[in-house]
Amino acid sequence: MSPDASAFWSKANRYLMKTGLTFSPAVITKAQGCHIYDLEGRKIIDFTSGQMSSLLGHSHPEIVQVVQKYAAELDHLLSNMISPPVVDLAERLARLLPPSLEKSFFLNTGGESIEAAIKIAKCYTRKFEIVAFSASYHGLTQGAVSATYSVGRKYGGPVAPGQLSFPAPYAYRSPFRKPDGSYDWETEMDYGWSMIDRQTVGSLAAFVMEPILSTGGILELPKGYLSRMSHECKKRGMLVIMDEAQTGVGRTGQMFAFQHEDGFVPDILCLSKTLGCGLPLSSISTSADIEKGANDAGFLWLTTHYNDPLPAAVGNKVLDIVERDHICQRAAERGEQLFQGLLALQRKYWCIGDVRGRGLLQGIEIISDPATKASGAALGQTVSDRALELGLSCNIITYPGMGDVLRLAPPVTITAEEIDDALRIFDEAFAYALNEHGLCN
Repeated sequence: MSPDASAFWSKANRYLMKTGLTFSPAVITKAQGCHIYDLEGRKIIDFTSGQMSSLLGHSHPEIVQVVQKYAAELDHLLSNMISPPVVDLAERLARLLPPSLEKSFFLNTGGESIEAAIKIAKCYTRKFEIVAFSASYHGLTQGAVSATYSVGRKYGGPVAPGQLSFPAPYAYRSPFRKPDGSYDWETEMDYGWSMIDRQTVGSLAAFVMEPILSTGGILELPKGYLSRMSHECKKRGMLVIMDEAQTGVGRTGQMFAFQHEDGFVPDILCLSKTLGCGLPLSSISTSADIEKGANDAGFLWLTTHYNDPLPAAVGNKVLDIVERDHICQRAAERGEQLFQGLLALQRKYWCIGDVRGRGLLQGIEIISDPATKASGAALGQTVSDRALELGLSCNIITYPGMGDVLRLAPPVTITAEEIDDALRIFDEAFAYALNEHGLCN
């Protein structure tokens, strides 16, 4: 470790409070495009887009220009004051979304948007029970963490009343199987609803879900799942809240991941991470009918940075670039390249149990035994650590009961050559990890 790095860590360990996260050993001093740079001068491919947010890469020059302009001219206002960037962003979202999702407002984070969406659903339905997947992640504030089952629930005291868990669709590990061994998600869904119907006290307000469960392990919803889920929710007078924090704005090959299911439209859509391209921006979009019903019930939402103009202007520029530069098509093409490369690695390394995802949101599930599919947490961590040493930043999920999954979400501006470089590093990292753990390939 260099003297500069040693001094940095000495200061960090003394003054910086830890909050349950293990700090990365890399000290990052610069982020540009699809790369980050550390204190030692190493160039590292960013395969997580920061916190799954920097959709167009770091410090995109057009976004930098927007930030500079609005920081100088129109940064922040009293919360009941609106500005042209805010109205323009709401109008643009209405144009991109299905006609029913015509009303929007803007906050900072994904967790904040989920909090607001849950309150809208409770006001509109006049009910309070919220259902979420057993591998869900919607944030760590009180309402959002109450609907989060992957992590973060312990030692925080009682969650909000009326929280119900639904089995997450996990095709690789689900015990629900048809006679031919294929995943039987229809029976699993029947089972899930039978459990909800037994638990409810008759006050089901909403089901909050991700179209691809990211923190839960890059779990894709099977074709037909959303349509069936919408039907079951309508039968029970529930709203569907769609959390597209990581999947929205082109990352999966479509502007919004819920569009993968023809004809399905959520009642409330929450965007965040990718909408602000790394800056704090989230949105809640819903119908005029739900807006009216919620307001008739006395809905109130107010935060310090409600409808702030600067991040709204950034969101406008992000959507402008996504449309202009055909980002959805780019995500689909580069995603297919990545997927095929990962399948080649799976054929080479037995410890890759499953490869899944869509567009440029993909996952590699690591196992320690191909016969039992036993999780490979230690092995996966070694792969992730070695990849970072070789110049590739990726994120592994090792939460109990959710497998051990490397989440891959590079900026959509990544080049074919950069994906090839990342695949080469993964190849080296897997070979190294198997050797380190004494496991023959």
